[in-house]
Amino acid sequence: NTDTSVLTCIANDFGFDNIFSRQLEGIAKENDLLICLSTSGNSSNIFNAIKYAKDHGIQIISLLGKDGGKCINMSDCEIVVPSNNTARIQEIHITIGHILCYIVEKKLNFLK
Repeated sequence: NTDTSVLTCIANDFGFDNIFSRQLEGIAKENDLLICLSTSGNSSNIFNAIKYAKDHGIQIISLLGKDGGKCINMSDCEIVVPSNNTARIQEIHITIGHILCYIVEKKLNFLK
């Protein structure tokens, strides 16, 4: 989740390619979890965030599309939706997100 003021500040000062990695520098710590979504796996801002996380002991789950692009094999867990249809990839990513939330809620006993 990104605050629009932070997004424009980082984009203006450090470039759009660093909007997520710069935020990780400010708030993430070792053993945190980063969840990334990219329909192509080639988004430079996602790639840079994954690289930062990997270099700083942050666990990474990536939801990718197509063939995983340049982000493939960089995360601790990757789920690749092997499609070239952006809408289908995003629909599957949303479904996977809901499933992950359900599993976490169940594990933490938020669901009875």
